[in-house]
Amino acid sequence: MSNIYTLRMHLHREMFGGQWSSSTRLDGKTVLITGANTGIGKETTRDLAKRGARIIMACRDLEKAERAQKEIMEDSGNQNIVIKKLDLSDTKSIREFAELINNEERALHILINNAGIMMCPYSKTADGFEMQFGVNHLGHFLLTFLLIDLLKRSAPSRIINLSSMAHGWGTIALDDINSERNYHSRRAYGQSKLANILFTRSLAKKLKDTGVTAYAVHPGIVRTELKRHMNLGLLIMWKIVRPFTKTSVQGAQTTIYCAVQPELDKESGGYYSNCRPSRCTRAARDDEMAEKLWELSCKMLGIVWD
Repeated sequence: MSNIYTLRMHLHREMFGGQWSSSTRLDGKTVLITGANTGIGKETTRDLAKRGARIIMACRDLEKAERAQKEIMEDSGNQNIVIKKLDLSDTKSIREFAELINNEERALHILINNAGIMMCPYSKTADGFEMQFGVNHLGHFLLTFLLIDLLKRSAPSRIINLSSMAHGWGTIALDDINSERNYHSRRAYGQSKLANILFTRSLAKKLKDTGVTAYAVHPGIVRTELKRHMNLGLLIMWKIVRPFTKTSVQGAQTTIYCAVQPELDKESGGYYSNCRPSRCTRAARDDEMAEKLWELSCKMLGIVWD
């Protein structure tokens, strides 16, 4: 009975915790959101567009992005929403995208690394990285690196990395980062989400006194397309907990909070859930591992980022 009670209390916090609202405007601010055409990314785009921000939707599926753009423009009355092609599973696409942004944009105030892939069958990116680690961590690591000077020039600015409570499912396997010896989709997803938090902690240290702050976010258990790769057992469990899960609108709230809450200018490197600071696992607070992950990420991507 105690386990059932604990589960019910956890699901109640997931569903109803972190009620928050704000009238903060973002007029004159430029926001870049990856995976902005669906789920949490789409609802984040909608909210920030209503606040007057210029939005850059960075998406792989341009057709779906155009439908979302039209819907959000009509809903928000904000016509300053543009779409740019970005495939986070291909470093060539990331570099071309970043070059375009750096050439065309005078400022970037908020970077939301939202896009992700969850528990997919084993596959590799165009550059040979395990797909979940490559898209969820390395793709956003490289994108942030390529846009960091623009973010610094635009300070105060913010970087928001979408992580998950699933970071507790994995460890950083430095000797088998691409899961080539033993692939387990859930552990690989957990590794990528743990990497998101460690990346955020490192960013906060390296960007100290630059005016650029970083935040890691757990959106909650959300009804999104990410579940499409779940196996039968997980899908059965999903049906049981689904009544207690969040909508995409609810799931976007902590991202929006970290993007607009004025007081967060004084904070950086934290992990947030339900629109407030939250506690992550001990592994996610391991600064020595965070530095090793940083060095390995740079090596894998062929970049130097001190």
